[in-house]
Amino acid sequence: MLKLFSSSTVSRAHHLTPAIRPGASSVESPLFKALSHLTGLNRRSTSLGGRRVFFCSDNASDSSSAIVPTNPRPEDCLTVLALPVAHRPLFPGFYMPIYVKDPKVLAALQESRRRQAPYAGAFLLKDDPSTDSSSSTEMEKNINELKGKDLLKRLHEVGTLAQISSIQGDQVILVGHRRLRITEMVSEEPLTVKVDHLKDKPFDMDDDVIKATSFEVISTLRDVLKTSSLWRDHVQTYTQHIGEFTYPRLADFGAAICGANRHQAQEVLEELDVHKRLRLTLELMKKEREISKIQETIAKAIEEKISGEQRRYLLNEQLKAIKKELGVETDDKSALSEKFKERIDPNKEKIPAHVLQVIEEELTKLQLLEASSSEFNVTRNYLDWLTILPWGNYSDENFDVVRAQQILDEDHYGLSDVKERILEFIAVGRLRGTSQGKIICLSGPPGVGKTSIGRSIARALNRKFFRFSVGGLADVAEIKGHRRTYVGAMPGKMVQCLKSVGTANPLVLIDEIDKLGRGHAGDPASALLELLDPEQNANFLDHYLDVTIDLSKVLFVCTANVIDMIPNPLLDRMEVISIAGYITDEKVHIARDYLEKTARGDCGIKPEQVEVSDAALLSLIENYCREAGVRNLQKQIEKIYRKIALKLVREGVVPEEPAVAVDAEEAEIVTKLDVESTENHVVEESPAPAAKEPKEETQNEKKAIEKVMIDEPNLADYVGKPVFHAEKIYEPTPVGVVMGLAWTSMGGSTLYIETTVVEEGEGKGCLNVTGQLGDVMKESAQIAHTVARKIMLEKEPENQFFANSKLHLHVPAGATPKDGPSAGCTMITSLLSLAMKKPVQKDLAMTGEVTLTGRILPIGGVKEKTIAARRSQVKTIIFPEANRRDFDELAENVKEGLDVHFVDDYKKIFDLAFVSDNKQQD
Repeated sequence: MLKLFSSSTVSRAHHLTPAIRPGASSVESPLFKALSHLTGLNRRSTSLGGRRVFFCSDNASDSSSAIVPTNPRPEDCLTVLALPVAHRPLFPGFYMPIYVKDPKVLAALQESRRRQAPYAGAFLLKDDPSTDSSSSTEMEKNINELKGKDLLKRLHEVGTLAQISSIQGDQVILVGHRRLRITEMVSEEPLTVKVDHLKDKPFDMDDDVIKATSFEVISTLRDVLKTSSLWRDHVQTYTQHIGEFTYPRLADFGAAICGANRHQAQEVLEELDVHKRLRLTLELMKKEREISKIQETIAKAIEEKISGEQRRYLLNEQLKAIKKELGVETDDKSALSEKFKERIDPNKEKIPAHVLQVIEEELTKLQLLEASSSEFNVTRNYLDWLTILPWGNYSDENFDVVRAQQILDEDHYGLSDVKERILEFIAVGRLRGTSQGKIICLSGPPGVGKTSIGRSIARALNRKFFRFSVGGLADVAEIKGHRRTYVGAMPGKMVQCLKSVGTANPLVLIDEIDKLGRGHAGDPASALLELLDPEQNANFLDHYLDVTIDLSKVLFVCTANVIDMIPNPLLDRMEVISIAGYITDEKVHIARDYLEKTARGDCGIKPEQVEVSDAALLSLIENYCREAGVRNLQKQIEKIYRKIALKLVREGVVPEEPAVAVDAEEAEIVTKLDVESTENHVVEESPAPAAKEPKEETQNEKKAIEKVMIDEPNLADYVGKPVFHAEKIYEPTPVGVVMGLAWTSMGGSTLYIETTVVEEGEGKGCLNVTGQLGDVMKESAQIAHTVARKIMLEKEPENQFFANSKLHLHVPAGATPKDGPSAGCTMITSLLSLAMKKPVQKDLAMTGEVTLTGRILPIGGVKEKTIAARRSQVKTIIFPEANRRDFDELAENVKEGLDVHFVDDYKKIFDLAFVSDNKQQD
């Protein structure tokens, strides 16, 4: 730390003797006058009891300062102890306390004082190239560890002759006198060096450039002094104890007290050209002035912000007091209590007694709390939630079955099972006069309309609609709410739902219930049990409200892609309705009646401007949109109409006033897709909009309307190349290849199972399986191999094919993981086809798991697999006998044109798959 030598320091340093400068008041330099004016100094204020106090200056003969008498004189010190300075160089006229840890150096300094030669050399330490550390602790550690030549290499050559003012313990106070340069080392411990005394280069005091530079330094110093009282104290102390400012002293003073780094300060110390030294100091002080300005700006901004907030607070408090005195407005607590009472008074009879009691207790508590306390805000929010819930308020339901049938048919094509179940629910409600809450789970592939069905049910029943998704939900508090003791506590989704819809009997759609997460915050699936269980939800307890809520009138509709992912206790409380997907005919109807009209209206295209042929629509479905749902079909149709819109605009077919409405029929169309959204929202059901007259053709169109034809040949120009190709790869099916039927979360699909001979030889019979099969299918392959050998032994005892053949069974699409218990009979048929060298019947597909005894076990996904078979132009299907009932429940249009056989033993499959005359080869 670099400090000015103060009067207290002078009194402690017994070797510094004050001196009287006769006639000092008669001479005043321009620099001193300028600085005296800045700091308010005058000759009288700088005297101490009629005496001026000085200590050693750069030039002993200078009349502007006195030399502290010592023996020997400073200029006689040609050999000095070298003391390292870590942070900033010591400038002449300033003092610096340092700490000396080396006992030898400390003893040498004390000996110098006893010998009346109290001088040492203070030299700045160079940076250590071997370390990046610049902390004070590391610097001090480095100084204490350096000795002898190592220390000499780390010292700057130019330093300051320093008088040892005092030694107290390991603290040594040094007072800077004049500049030195190291010439050579005398001894290592302690480090003693020979030095040359440096003098400033001669300069002309009347030089205009030096004068201008010095007065610019003073001008800059003036700006800094306006904002920094510390600098003002430095100037006063310096002029009191050093004497008048000269050009060299002014440069040293500015460099010493500004915030320059150690290297910049050392550069000023080493500069002997007074003019250059002044310029360097001026640069440093300019930077200091800019820093002061920034500091002042920051302080002013913060002060204005704080004072503005305080002023606003005081004015608000005064305004409240004035309004209260005039009776214009009561205080916050009274106003809040009145607001809460106004909410509950109209429905006070409907609110349960235990809830009313809690509300009254919280209102009393609110009056006793200070408005500024945190507990006040917690209580206010709690009352806000308690009073805003629709206690006992139910919407009037519509139990008109005919109207409900019309709404469901209007919104959705097909889905007869789902519609029938909803109509049953409405019929029961009409007979009873009231409806009870139920839990319906709609399961099926994406895009089949699960979410939009929930919206249609709400419209048919005249119930409010609320949807929230639990996909990936891992926090129980999202369902059960947070405890009120937590910061930012909120009720659960169900309480938020009741607040949003304003009725106690909404239809709540819980989306993606098969994708529930599980994290450190508990198990949400278990928390949903209380919400969905009809025996428990009449007294549902939210952690935030801490009072029971009756949810027995709420109709819950859940959606899932795969019900196997739903925990069994949760699934047990639901009524599952499966939506398998749509066959091609159904997709054509949906595209014509719903998707195409919606897309055309959204794109602002009139019906007479475009025509999509049946062949193009059929090709779009079979070659681009083969999945079970219709979401991708909607995207492709929208893509077609967007390109048509661009084409029409480019051709100039644009009316002056763009159409903003569509015809009445299109206005009543609601999006029929399961458009998955992650935002909670409430739908207010309202009657269909009134029909509008078709807008007349304007006369200002730039060009006559030309109808755009979309047919199968030009379909690729709008939607690109076909994505899918025929699943039926083989025509006819070769030996060893059999088509199976599979179920996936995206719907049904067909897959081939292929078997070939790798190697033949006595005793080499074995089976290798590939196709990324799961454990279940690998076991099915082993069972199929065993059963096939058993059947072969019965049918052709002399055939040793399986005993002497190394076989390879493969299921194509190896990049797709496959697993499930329904491929056993297909694998057996493939093995037998290869063994007998007979292909299976043409256009045949089968599914079913086989036991070691040859019994056929039932499978799932009958509708999905049937749809997949139709899509692949399969004519004959083999199902397990136990699945006959599932097939009989399918719609007639799904079963149309199929020859279905139900078997309970593999021997029947053998007879169906291998015909003796091989007519399928014709």
